[in-house]
Amino acid sequence: MKYPQTKEVLNQLVADLSQLSMVVHQTHWYMRGTNFLKLHPLMDEWQEDLDAQLDVISERLIALDGSPYSTLTEMAEHTKIPDEPGTWDKSTPERFEILSKDYHYLADLYQKGIEVSDDEKDFSTQDIFIGFKTETEKRLWMIQAELGKAPERDA
Repeated sequence: MKYPQTKEVLNQLVADLSQLSMVVHQTHWYMRGTNFLKLHPLMDEWQEDLDAQLDVISERLIALDGSPYSTLTEMAEHTKIPDEPGTWDKSTPERFEILSKDYHYLADLYQKGIEVSDDEKDFSTQDIFIGFKTETEKRLWMIQAELGKAPERDA
């Protein structure tokens, strides 16, 4: 089988991007308070970005003769991003702390993909991982700035 570790990371990303999209959507739905008018529509943009990444990642997996997870059950069984029922008791900064943690995880997973695709000499997929890691790090900077933190890992 060609590129087995790369395919494994790609499928992990399918599950995790799907889950993170839902976490962002939950933030969108349960947001209240300061900056609502600015942040509420921004969550739509972030969710669209994650969904676009999911499409590219899934299609790359298929191009490598892989089979992306495609059911809610598979996503739930394989994601490493935790979920919890939505409640009104979290502030927007608390929700952004959760997003910060989840985006850090995503950046680390993209880094793992960069490394395994390098080992397996799948440079086309590595290019995808590098681009999305760069986008994820930019998103992290923005989340940290909203929380009044420096871009480095405060988590």
